[in-house]
Amino acid sequence: MVRNLVIIGAGAAGYTAGLYASRAGLQPLLFEGMQPGGQLTITTDVENFPGFPEGVMGPELMEKFKAQAARFGTEFVEFRNVAHIDTSQRPFQIRDELGDEYQAHAIVLATGARAKLLGLDKEKELMGYGVSACATCDGAFFKDKAVAVIGGGDTAMEEATFLTRFCSKVTVIHRREGFRSSPIMLERAQANPKIEWKLHRVVKDILHDEQKKVSALVLQDPRDGSTEEFPTQGMFVAIGHQPNTEFLGEEFVKDEVGYLKVGPGTRTSVEGIFAAGDVSDPHYRQAVTAAGTGCAAALEAQRYLEEKGLA
Repeated sequence: MVRNLVIIGAGAAGYTAGLYASRAGLQPLLFEGMQPGGQLTITTDVENFPGFPEGVMGPELMEKFKAQAARFGTEFVEFRNVAHIDTSQRPFQIRDELGDEYQAHAIVLATGARAKLLGLDKEKELMGYGVSACATCDGAFFKDKAVAVIGGGDTAMEEATFLTRFCSKVTVIHRREGFRSSPIMLERAQANPKIEWKLHRVVKDILHDEQKKVSALVLQDPRDGSTEEFPTQGMFVAIGHQPNTEFLGEEFVKDEVGYLKVGPGTRTSVEGIFAAGDVSDPHYRQAVTAAGTGCAAALEAQRYLEEKGLA
């Protein structure tokens, strides 16, 4: 069976693409991957998505996205990743990680990007309980609190500066004295009176109270191995993001990090394949922008199929 449209990825972008495509009668098949709902499933309160004035839990929001797409006929392949796309022939040949194969006239890539983490055991356990990888998503929850930002690049400088809008104090923790950030971003952060610096330190553990709220970090000085407890009410990991594009071939044009380059609109470098959400967005990484591009990708896929006489 050849599908009109296959959507790969199940965050805000993928589910929105499914909603629009199914309402257009394309009967899309959507691969949810191993984390249906994407990054929002590990987020607690979401207060910046329109239509939820009291806020909404991340997993609940994604359940609503999926239910709405399903209502109009989107079909789902649950807990399975796509391993390969053969773009050398039409229709496209898609193989999942178990070896099952599918065919599609058009594809929307909505595989997202994952935040790079430190690799600590408690990072994921405490995500949403004082650990975050997105200051613009969660900064408002830390009003008048003292927090730490981990990193030394532009992401860390940007997030530390942003957090000073809400937090009483922001401490940048970095493993060495030199920074990878651009001089202008570093100078801006250094000039901010709310930002303090703790250099030559790496995070070895995260401590929490009985309510699982972050209470302190165990820091180590790599120069002599000495450790200390650093009290803090939040930890923002700001060491960058990695787009989920490793399974895509060289025919897909990407930037130096791996984000898909698109344009015009949501078109990738492969005709008939479109991209939506964080997989092609190194700048905003917000649920609302992901949903917007998911809508755009579905509409552009619909037009492509119509122009080719395939739908």
